[in-house]
Amino acid sequence: MPLPGPDTRVVELRVPGLVGTTGESLLDSVDTVDVDGDGTGRIVRPSDRLRRPAPGPVLQALGRSMPRTLEGYLWNRMTSGGAAKATWALLFPFSLANVAHWMLPPVPEDSRASAVLNRVCRGLLRVAAVLLTMLLVAQLGVVTLDLFAAQCLTAGSGCLDAAPSWLGDVPGLRTAAGLLPLLAVAAVLFGVSRTSWRPSQHVEPLRDHLGGGLSDVADTAALRCVHVVAALGVTALLLLGGPSTMPPGTAGAVLWILSLVLLGSVLLVSVTPARRLLPAPVRTTLFVVAIALTGAAAVVAAPLSATLPGTNATVEVVGAALLAACSVFALVLVPTVLLARREWAHLPRRLRPWAGGWAAAPTLALAGLLGGGFGAGLAVALRQLLGANGLQLPEGYDLITMLWGGGLVIAGLLAIWAVAGSALRRARRGVPDIVTLLQGEDAPAADDEDASSAWARAGWERKYLHRLVLTFACALGAGAVALVTLRIVVGPVPEWLAPLSAVGVLALGGLAAGLLRAVYTAATGDQRSRHLGAFTDLACFWPRAAHPVVPPSYALKVVPELAERARTHLDEPNARVVLAGYHVGGLLTVLAAARLADELPDEDRERLGVLTAGAPLQWGYQRAFPAMFPSESLARLNGELGGRWRGLCRGTDAFGGGATTWRHQVAGGMLLGVGYCGDGSIGAVEPAVQGPTGVLVLGGDHWLPDPMREPVAGRRWAAGVRNHADYIGDPEWDRAVVMAAGLEDADLSAGLAEQVSLFGDILGKPRCTT
Repeated sequence: MPLPGPDTRVVELRVPGLVGTTGESLLDSVDTVDVDGDGTGRIVRPSDRLRRPAPGPVLQALGRSMPRTLEGYLWNRMTSGGAAKATWALLFPFSLANVAHWMLPPVPEDSRASAVLNRVCRGLLRVAAVLLTMLLVAQLGVVTLDLFAAQCLTAGSGCLDAAPSWLGDVPGLRTAAGLLPLLAVAAVLFGVSRTSWRPSQHVEPLRDHLGGGLSDVADTAALRCVHVVAALGVTALLLLGGPSTMPPGTAGAVLWILSLVLLGSVLLVSVTPARRLLPAPVRTTLFVVAIALTGAAAVVAAPLSATLPGTNATVEVVGAALLAACSVFALVLVPTVLLARREWAHLPRRLRPWAGGWAAAPTLALAGLLGGGFGAGLAVALRQLLGANGLQLPEGYDLITMLWGGGLVIAGLLAIWAVAGSALRRARRGVPDIVTLLQGEDAPAADDEDASSAWARAGWERKYLHRLVLTFACALGAGAVALVTLRIVVGPVPEWLAPLSAVGVLALGGLAAGLLRAVYTAATGDQRSRHLGAFTDLACFWPRAAHPVVPPSYALKVVPELAERARTHLDEPNARVVLAGYHVGGLLTVLAAARLADELPDEDRERLGVLTAGAPLQWGYQRAFPAMFPSESLARLNGELGGRWRGLCRGTDAFGGGATTWRHQVAGGMLLGVGYCGDGSIGAVEPAVQGPTGVLVLGGDHWLPDPMREPVAGRRWAAGVRNHADYIGDPEWDRAVVMAAGLEDADLSAGLAEQVSLFGDILGKPRCTT
């Protein structure tokens, strides 16, 4: 580490996290100005009254004032704002299927069987994703072709009385009215999958630097072709009477067979969608064939009858195939997880993957259930809005309404258990010892009470919230299997399940109405778009791998450009760069730091540091995506940075917790733990040292009092429990920046270092060497 000279300066490059933010809130200034970027990814600095870039507030380090250059990277335009981005909420089932790909367990280096099973799981994921697209289009076809064109526009239906009569009189016009929305959906699928966020031309694309394979791995062009052709193929099949009945006439029979062959082919190709299987000429040919087949099917089907006969069979067959694909995926994932278990068996339980590494299965099941629920809910809601009692929906929708009626009951029971569990945890634990350490012996009783309640609630959510979601998904998946089996074996569903169907109608109608309202208000109101932006930011983190029709990944652009900006500052020998990110921005800074640590020479890497605040890395992303953020790679990164990874955290923050330490316990009036060591290993860290504002510095983590103890001169004050908000306003932020820049250490008090070996024995880990 080079010694700081009189001209040393610190460059703090901040990255925001969830929900679209402004430059003013990011830099904690009254105004900002752009200094670099392409408008989508923006580099901003504080500005003076003449709109000129101004330096940031100085840092206090080494007994003097240290100049600081404050910059921020704004990426909210990639996820928040506008009607187009608001409609991405409708793609949430697709996003879940894509996320499931990144949740697969890691592949041990010397296990060929694990590698084969992992490839099989990825192939099944892509098949399920194609079936999910087909289910969406089939359910939209129920609305546009059957409910609207065939039934509603029929003369005397009592629906849409204000519609002109010639809509039903002109041959083929009803077919066109029902078909055009589906063709528009296919065009939207094609257009969304072509949208991507790419770094500037002079910046190299994202490559994995943590060993988990996080990069743009998919051949999106091949996946796009498969899904669009599948959407057109299922549309043609709907027009031709569905998969179970061959239409009369030679032309109809030939088109029907071609539709089945086309759909079977794309499902087969989706197992391994490589460019060598679908080069550009083949993709063009498939697009032409699918469009021509859909047009020919529309000609054969015109004019439509009073009902469209193929809707029920199409929805049921595609839904059953999706359910089968999810079930097979869940079964194949079991041996895959067992073979990969040795990769995390040495970790404590709170760092092991969710559901033992099997969480991808219920995630995929939830994607399918939400996809079916959204489509059915939309049809149910529109039938009620049209106000015609004679309109009929497919019989298979009875199963969906029963399933979601049961799901609403299960969700209610889980919610009651969650509230009761959180309250019991608070009553049982009282005031935790760590709260007493943080708030101080003389803290007001109200502060201790508020902090204890927030600690209990946040700790309960970090421990059990994912279990509630996985339990809900597994229960609904098991219910879907049971209902489909009952339908196949017994036939009509028993009458005693009818009340669940009535509850399910309300649940699905509310689901569809709530989703459409959220999209509308997100497109027209800033506050609602901020709430929806939090949801979008999470879904958009991962690159396309299993499903191409998902919002483009912002990480593919943010991480390379963030690393390039840091590299530009490091070209100045006297500059020290700190990548500071809060919430999901902390994940982006860790990825950028991993890239820089691999590429920079030693003399430049020694001037690089990382600060994360409220990052969901340890409790969330490491456990949900065990192959993407392995603990060994993060420990190695901390070693390459020489321990200059600082993490601000609050026990009251349910979304973010400790970043570099775990197994926290209070013994002898001191906070102990295990974490990443400065040499890249994992061991028992030194007992926590208390800072001037009550902060406990344990290893690389800074545990903040919440509420703040008292106002600090020269800092803005925020009263009350802050939970997940306002990390930048905490007075410990600047101190953590100084430490990440290598200008200050958390000094041990006299005599504490000698006790670390004893505490390491208590925690079952060797002592970190310093």
